[in-house]
Amino acid sequence: MKEKSPRIVFMGSPDIAVPAFRALAESYNIAGVVTQPDRPAGRGKKLLAPAVKEAAIELGIPVFQPQKLREPGAFELLSAWNPDLLVVMAFGQILRKNVLELPHFGCINVHASLLPRWRGASPIQSALLAGDSQTGVSIMKMDAGMDTGPVLATRNITIDPKDTAGSLSEKIALLGAEQLLLTLPGYLNGSIFPVPQSEFGITYASLINKNDGLLDFSQSAEELERKVRAYNPWPSAYFYVDDVMIKIHRAHIEKNDQRMEIGKRCLKNNLPAIMTGDGFLVLDEIQCSGKKAMNCKAFLAGNRGWFQ
Repeated sequence: MKEKSPRIVFMGSPDIAVPAFRALAESYNIAGVVTQPDRPAGRGKKLLAPAVKEAAIELGIPVFQPQKLREPGAFELLSAWNPDLLVVMAFGQILRKNVLELPHFGCINVHASLLPRWRGASPIQSALLAGDSQTGVSIMKMDAGMDTGPVLATRNITIDPKDTAGSLSEKIALLGAEQLLLTLPGYLNGSIFPVPQSEFGITYASLINKNDGLLDFSQSAEELERKVRAYNPWPSAYFYVDDVMIKIHRAHIEKNDQRMEIGKRCLKNNLPAIMTGDGFLVLDEIQCSGKKAMNCKAFLAGNRGWFQ
């Protein structure tokens, strides 16, 4: 049974935010959803709606898609929903002071890291790139800074050595939804208080772009394998052979027991491998430009020219 109050406006866009949104909608009154505009995607550049928008339409909840919250009329529409609380997860825009101060209970953010580690735009990818053994979610009361607000609750999760950004995002999405529902009642009745973040252990997760996926084989095999997992599904780790882009979806490491020049292509246990700055990056699943993903044994059968 839904509570009569508070009135909540949810702000979020991608798949990772959908479980939190659905969980809220089952227990609270959602006055409206603010999400990113539809964006062109795929080869045909067809407009694609954010995952949160699709879920909101399914549930019959009003949706607002401003290019920026500072555009004319945006704040007035948000105010008209008369929210008591804003809940944010992966919204993709910074909230200005007037928005932060609009609801009586302020703005709560579900952040995909254990703050203050990995503040910023890509906490999941950054945790994988750094080789962290654990990560989690933080339920944070937002302030004017970038993920600097006091924390209401955290939940840890162990990072599996085979986790990709995709698989870890799915785990964190469910964890965040669960922890949000556990935390909100105490926050709303005043029994859970926000605690300032530690001044120690602060790290920042920078915005990822497509060029970050290009591999430099002078790096160690361990660093490169982390990139393969961190950039799966986007932007994908990739390299070029004769001007053909090859995306790496899965790979593993083998120690260097041979002397080869960096970037040399060879076989390791009947799989394609590349010599790195320290060891071999062995390819398990790849995707050549314009083709479907394939396991690398199948790839070798049709690409005898793998060796340089």
